[in-house]
Amino acid sequence: MTRLALFSVAVALAAASLDVAIGLPLAYLLGRRRFPGRRALEAILCLPLVLPPTVTGFALLVLFGHRGVLGLALDRAFGLTVPFTPAANVLAAATVAFPLFLRTARAAIEAVPAEHVLDARALGLSPWRAATRVVLPLASRGLWAGAALAVGRALGEFGATLMLAGDVPGRTQTLSLGVFDAALRGNDGRAAALSLLLVAISFALLLPASALERAR
Repeated sequence: MTRLALFSVAVALAAASLDVAIGLPLAYLLGRRRFPGRRALEAILCLPLVLPPTVTGFALLVLFGHRGVLGLALDRAFGLTVPFTPAANVLAAATVAFPLFLRTARAAIEAVPAEHVLDARALGLSPWRAATRVVLPLASRGLWAGAALAVGRALGEFGATLMLAGDVPGRTQTLSLGVFDAALRGNDGRAAALSLLLVAISFALLLPASALERAR
């Protein structure tokens, strides 16, 4: 059970890190720039928030499967296979959790008054330095809250993970998949224990996220 918990937390942290790396520039673009199609772009990026996770997982399987465009490219270029590996766990969890980070980060960045940026530019700061030394520090609480929400969502991911990574004990099984597997086998005690562990970890993540969001 400890190994399962550690693997699940590692997957969630890796997925959230991927979301931050990709989502932060996009959140800045959506929060500080106005351009045609901005709302449509945000809606497309946030589709995993409203789609059934199994649909998201199937789309990832089509893209990264053995016959998928990205799957074939990775296999030919690097000899890498994504489905039914720990990398699939991270990819599925990151995809489903991505909208939570993006929307929270975009709102935090958008809330920084434009006057602060104008003052920074008037003092001679470049757009890059104004972003990194003014906007992002002022939005940091919201960014941390978004990252914590992404970790929590990634930790509890089930549907997309089952489609792309499968449920392989000792390899791709996470806490949420472990609950499903135990319940399916009629092992209610193990299912209850894993569920309580998942609730405890999720609560430990969401409590500081809520505090950061209120502080912001």
